[in-house]
Amino acid sequence: MQSLTEQVFALSPPGGVFDETVVRNLFPAASAGARALLVHRACRAREVLRLRPGLYVLAPPYRKTEPHPFAVAAVLHAPSHVSLESALAYHGLIPEAVYQVSSVTVARSREFSTPLGVFSFRRVPARLPRAGVEAVEVARNVWAFVATPLRAIADAVYLNRNVSWKNDGFRFLTDSLRIEEDDLRDLSFDALDEMLDGFGSLRVRTYLKGMKGALGHADSRVKR
Repeated sequence: MQSLTEQVFALSPPGGVFDETVVRNLFPAASAGARALLVHRACRAREVLRLRPGLYVLAPPYRKTEPHPFAVAAVLHAPSHVSLESALAYHGLIPEAVYQVSSVTVARSREFSTPLGVFSFRRVPARLPRAGVEAVEVARNVWAFVATPLRAIADAVYLNRNVSWKNDGFRFLTDSLRIEEDDLRDLSFDALDEMLDGFGSLRVRTYLKGMKGALGHADSRVKR
């Protein structure tokens, strides 16, 4: 076992994920070149896998816990939160066959193809990036920021520029996102005011208000 692998294994970071700061702290007397060589040797031995420059994960035989994809997304590209289909599947609103982790960021859009899967980050500018986003314990002592169902819908509406409440109504949710009509009636609008303040897009704000108005009565029906 490579010396870097031994040290990180003993440290036991959650999911085996670590970055250059961990390497520097584990080998404070080593030069930057020597630390880079340690990482190179561990990667060449397939004991350490590179997620992106400066971010790594121990290979399966050398990690004590499995990395949760939502937690990996959080450190791959920050600030960000899990949203869109990934968040909707997490909340049980759409089928779980989501083959990549989809996140939203106020930074630039990115996509990472890693040994742990594909992670996409779409840019959604917002004055309040955490509006409608919750810190969720996705595994024991492992936390990630995940969009509530309403925020995931708002992010999806923003990214689908042709969607509007007037032209599409619930069809975008039931046909494109595959959300069941009965589940729409159970949506929480608790964070709506904060989200309306946080989103600069009039189209998104109008869509959210239209949803609340259409679902605001116990006997409301989802009109297609």
